Amino acid sequence: HFWTDSSPAGCSHVNGYKVDNWRQNLRVIYQCFVWSGTAETRRRKAKSCICHMCGAHLNRLHSCLYCVFFGCFTKKHIHEHAKNKRHNLAIDLLYGGIYCFVCQDYIYDKDMEQIAKEEQRKVFGLLSDCSVSVHSTGIGEKYTTWEPTKRELELFRHNPKRRKITTNCTIGLRGLINLGNTCFMNCIVQALTHTPLLRDFFLSDRHKCEMQSNSCLVCEMSQLFQEFYSGHRSPHIPFRLLHLVWTHARHLAGYEQQDAHEFLIAALDVLHRHYDNGKKTNNPNHCNCIIDQIFTGGLQSDVTCQVCHGVSTTIDPFWDISLDLPGSPTPFWPLSPGGDGSTVNGENHLSGSTTLTDCLRRFTRPEHLGSNAKIKCGGCHSYQESTKQLTMKKLPIVACFHLKRFEHSAKLRRKITTYVSFPLELDMTPFMASSKESRVNGQYQQSVDVLNNDNKYSLFAVVNHQGTLESGHYTSFIRQHKDQWFKCDDAIITKASIKDVLDSEGYLLFYHKQFLEYE
Repeated sequence: HFWTDSSPAGCSHVNGYKVDNWRQNLRVIYQCFVWSGTAETRRRKAKSCICHMCGAHLNRLHSCLYCVFFGCFTKKHIHEHAKNKRHNLAIDLLYGGIYCFVCQDYIYDKDMEQIAKEEQRKVFGLLSDCSVSVHSTGIGEKYTTWEPTKRELELFRHNPKRRKITTNCTIGLRGLINLGNTCFMNCIVQALTHTPLLRDFFLSDRHKCEMQSNSCLVCEMSQLFQEFYSGHRSPHIPFRLLHLVWTHARHLAGYEQQDAHEFLIAALDVLHRHYDNGKKTNNPNHCNCIIDQIFTGGLQSDVTCQVCHGVSTTIDPFWDISLDLPGSPTPFWPLSPGGDGSTVNGENHLSGSTTLTDCLRRFTRPEHLGSNAKIKCGGCHSYQESTKQLTMKKLPIVACFHLKRFEHSAKLRRKITTYVSFPLELDMTPFMASSKESRVNGQYQQSVDVLNNDNKYSLFAVVNHQGTLESGHYTSFIRQHKDQWFKCDDAIITKASIKDVLDSEGYLLFYHKQFLEYE
């Protein structure tokens, strides 16, 4: 929680709420809509907790404390209600924090905090009785909240100034020294340290190391986040990170220039392995570590027999999607309709230009495997020709798109410099397995369900490669706050415009689910 002034009493605007049966009313809200301890309360919360203005289940729902009203915080529907009704207090239905619309901040009130703790303890008691591990619940896990000591309260009173995050704040921006062709590592570190949910995880000190040796990459990432958000402006020297990468991903060892995409996958793999080290799991194929929670999606492959039309479906995990580009040996089809400047998925279609949506359409189109790649059909019990189609079964929180710019073949080694337009906001609904029936002639038909925001993403980082295969350099663009962009070129950080970002060539594109961005 945040304190809006230096007094332990907290916000003064709660006094208007504390009348009649306010304690009991607040307890009911916590019991029914915040801390759901029984199956009945969970069902009630699932059915009841929708925004009364747009009908969404997500977007940081808040409940008015004065009347029965649920509203989105992200879309400011709860703000509109507060302004129109002059109901100045609301409660976050996910975390239980109290928000004051006069103070424009989450506030602390000793009496309200006590009620929240009491109701939370009751729920954790119910979960324990049901033999449910509290530490496996993910969001809202049971952690001891910090409370100021008498000494700290005295310091608050004598030091009323607070350090606030403003739009011009540079905390989180820090250059990285190039240790000898390590720009490939530096640009990925910049992308990871500006991944919203990963940043929130590490800055809340959630990693509890269980490795015996002093070589945990997760610990080093945790330290990196501390370095980045410490406020220091001098460039950081990531020598220990480089040493650990060389130790655990030996194919990346040495001072030769490496591929940033290859480093990303290797880093995620080592982080995943180190996070799980020493932890026992009932299902080795299912991991709930922070890396898999954020980066892992499910790719569905449907192989259809051309004779009996039987479908064989498999679902495989992925950390990124590699996309072919025009100019590669693989035939590219289709280009988006409307080369006249029309907009699809927020992308501008210049004459003859290729878009990220084009690449995704090609990735998810049915592909005829041909007579040289017959498969044994389970229905026909013989080898038959078939078609194969890839779609997204489960979307990750962070979607990383790898534009395949480097061509390596027996005859040729070259870089594909085709310009690909990519949007600030991306809707992945057309490429979901559930949207297959909505496609007509390969084109997605917009459904009437426009309230589903689960599949909408925002761009937050772009990695670029300048130069050739033999002599190149990596840089990155990262987003600070909602609309401020910076270019990271090893130790040098400079302000960038949105145009600079969208006009760049693009090698790795990082998108974050919109409804999980708390910025």
